[in-house]
Amino acid sequence: MDFINTVEDLAALYGTPASASQRKVARHLTPLYRRWIMASRFCVLTTVGPEGTDGSPRGDDGPVVLELDPGTLAMPDWRGNQRLDSLRNVVTDGRVSLMFMVPGSSTVVRVNGKARVTADAELRTRFERTGRVPATVIVITISEVYTQCARAVIRADLWARDDTAGLPTAGEILAEMTNGEEGGVLYDTAWPARAAKTMW
Repeated sequence: MDFINTVEDLAALYGTPASASQRKVARHLTPLYRRWIMASRFCVLTTVGPEGTDGSPRGDDGPVVLELDPGTLAMPDWRGNQRLDSLRNVVTDGRVSLMFMVPGSSTVVRVNGKARVTADAELRTRFERTGRVPATVIVITISEVYTQCARAVIRADLWARDDTAGLPTAGEILAEMTNGEEGGVLYDTAWPARAAKTMW
């Protein structure tokens, strides 16, 4: 199998980007990009660090990020699996991409930028939920924001399908990975109540 090793070879295969794909890029939040991102309760945060890359789903019960100013977003780091893969990458590298999604829309809005992690008490308090605050907040300086091509979501029929029948549960996967030492039915049965208690 031959692999493509130069940008020039890629360009020869794909040609020149359409004008719209270049002109839609903003360097900060515009009124319409702001409106779209503030409607998003879910995004995927992608980071890069010395040990590789990480993609992390991020969700909230309102906007998944807070606008600090037109060039800066803040994302609370709510409780997750405590692996800290994304946070370690941000601390050591800082380059991030965020893909904002809204159920029912084939549009995905991308933000690329640089991030830092803070435990600033005042900022953390701005995300308070049921008496709890996030341990840290990721502060993103926007370098560019733009809409992604909608074809991937349209091809996948993402919002109109339910393909979950027959999928393994998280407990089953954990049991497979630990030779039955953890996971299984007990894990899956206990998970909803545990998640509800540790959501924030």
